[in-house]
Amino acid sequence: MSKLHIKKEDTVVVLAGQDKGKTGKVLKVFVDSNRAIVEGVNMVSKSTKPSAKNPQGGIVKQEAPIHISNLSLIDPKSGKATRIRIEREGKSVKRIAKKSGEEIK
Repeated sequence: MSKLHIKKEDTVVVLAGQDKGKTGKVLKVFVDSNRAIVEGVNMVSKSTKPSAKNPQGGIVKQEAPIHISNLSLIDPKSGKATRIRIEREGKSVKRIAKKSGEEIK
């Protein structure tokens, strides 16, 4: 399994696809398939049967996973897309934005 540059709770921008340019917070990351679910991005319609939670049933809009290569982290200083570099100090690992040099928390 590979390590990914995007983690849960990160703010990202979409670089490619129908939602290009949209930003959102990462809700979940799927490491095995290199995909992530981003809040408000890649919305799909899903048909649901009536249940206790949703007694009416019908069509529900929800986010679908998007490939990690189509996402880029937002620089905390400038608010634009940036790449990251990894700095290791002992056992701690820091993610640093390449554009501004700020640490990404």
